[in-house]
Parts: sequence; C-alpha cells; structure tokens
Amino acid sequence: MPAAKRQVDIVLEPIMRSAAMRGLDKVIRAVAPKDVGITIIGESGTGKEVLARRVHDLSPRRTGPFVPINCAAIPESLFESELFGHERGAFTGANERAHGKVEASSGGTLFLDEIGEMPMNVQAKLLRFLENRKFMRVGGSTKISVDARLVCATLRPLENEVAAGRFRADLYYRIQGVTLQVPALRDRPADIAPLVQQFVAELSAKHSVSPPKLTRAVTVALRSYSWPGNVRELRNVLELVCLLRAAKTVRVQDLPSALRLQAAPNGRQHVNQISGDKIEINLDQKPTEILHQVMEAALEVEGGNRSRAARRLGISLRTVQRHLARSPL
Repeated sequence: MPAAKRQVDIVLEPIMRSAAMRGLDKVIRAVAPKDVGITIIGESGTGKEVLARRVHDLSPRRTGPFVPINCAAIPESLFESELFGHERGAFTGANERAHGKVEASSGGTLFLDEIGEMPMNVQAKLLRFLENRKFMRVGGSTKISVDARLVCATLRPLENEVAAGRFRADLYYRIQGVTLQVPALRDRPADIAPLVQQFVAELSAKHSVSPPKLTRAVTVALRSYSWPGNVRELRNVLELVCLLRAAKTVRVQDLPSALRLQAAPNGRQHVNQISGDKIEINLDQKPTEILHQVMEAALEVEGGNRSRAARRLGISLRTVQRHLARSPL
C-alpha cells in the first residue's frame, strides 16, 4: 500500500469505528476511484471536508490539488471572482489578474462546502462550467479549460432547497450523483473515545504541552453529551482542556458547563453533582449503575487514585479494580 494511502487510513481511523461510519467508508472506497459527482450531507462540524479529502486521496486525482471553498463565507459581490478569477481592471480594486478556485483545482478536486449558499447568478455560471468544463475569468474574453472533479457538501438536502426556490433545479440534477449522509456525532458514540485519544495527543503536541489525564467520570461525560457542534465542538473542548489542564488530571468540573449539566440520552444524569462527601444520585437505576456512579464519584474526588478511592468507600482496592474492569466504559 502506498505511504500516502496508509497515512489517509491512519488519520481517519478514529472517525471510522462506528458501524455507521464504517458503512459510509465502504461506499467512499467504492466510488472514490470513479469519476462521479459526490454530495456529502451532514450537520455542521461532522467532518464533511475530512470525508471529501478522503474521496480525493483515494482517487486517481490524489496527486493533484484539493481545493476547498466555503460558499457560506464569501460575500455575494466577490463570489464569481473567488470561483472563476478575474482579469486586471475587471472591477475597482482588480489591480492584477487573479486565478480562481476552479482554475486552481485543475487536475484535482474542487470541494464546494455549503453549496446551497451559493448565489443564484453564480449557480448559473457553475452550471455552464460543468456542462463543457470551460469558463472565463471575470472581465476576460478567453475560455479556459479545466479538468477537475467536483465534490459538494451541504447542511440541508438540496432537493429541499430546489423546492424552496433557493437552488437551481438544473444545477441540482447536473451535480446529482452519489449522496453520502454523515451521521451526527451523537448518533455514533463509538467514535467518541478514539477521537478523544487522537485529539488529546494531536493538540498536546500542537501546543507543546504534556497530555492531560482524563478521569473515567470525564469519559462518561464526553460520551453522554449530545455534541450539537459535532466533531468540531469536541475538538474545541479538548483543546481548552489540553491548555488549561496540561499534565494534570481532568475532572468533570473542569469541563464546560453544558457538558456538566446535560443528562444522558436515557434521561439519567451520568455526570454526578458532587459536594464534599455527598453525591446526588437518581434512584431510578439498576444497583450496578448506582454502584458505578458512586465509584466514579470517589475516583473523581480522589483525582483518579484508586487506592484512596477504595479507602474513602471502605472497600478493598481489588473490589474497585474488579468493578472497573467489568465496566463497559
């Protein structure tokens, strides 16, 4: 296997642990080598650009450029120039010729993130380019040929945007190909633990700090949270943790308030409220779950030290170790 492909697999392995993501990756591996259009649908922060890069890296165009453009971040007045470039003097401030993203992607992949936010007038020009793979810079008169693969991403299904009159139907049918639906992070909890491991190592190295130590209670909190910002939010939280708790034990109270307060999906509060030697526990649980929460609370209070947690609870260290070994978390 080529080194570049091995690196792709290593980088993406953590977000491919869950059954949903493994199934998605199977489709990506099948379609990436084929010159077909791909649209990736998913909430913000789910890793749509990461998957678009995977399509590129597993395709015959892997040696060419991967050019991303966020359609939601470009002012409408500059969109055409950003996409297709412009000639000198094309408009006020155009002091020299500029190459656009389309031209820069020749031989590779053009990734249009949030394509549903593209202005209607630019949609028409993109359609014209896709029909003959030629375009003219703003203010230009010469047609330029570009061979690039188009991968799109969107928060909302484009057929809904077409029905609402916000997206051209002819462009929709032109780019319609393979649709990849990326599940939200809350729907694939199996990916959280490996992502945490990767991000802690990556961000600690980035900031040249020693990795923090996460208690099991923190792990429970991370798994229980719904992550409305998805993988991006998880990374941001862990970056803050790495900076503020470098080389230290991370406790539940060190996490953002949203993580501390949100109940788990089954309605039980997994993140216990601890004050001194007191802990609030919901009694509508199995005895094993209550025991687990008591042990987690003791471990948190004792900074993860199992011996001190055992002494606090009046049980043997072996009992604590045996319980943790049986714990699914």
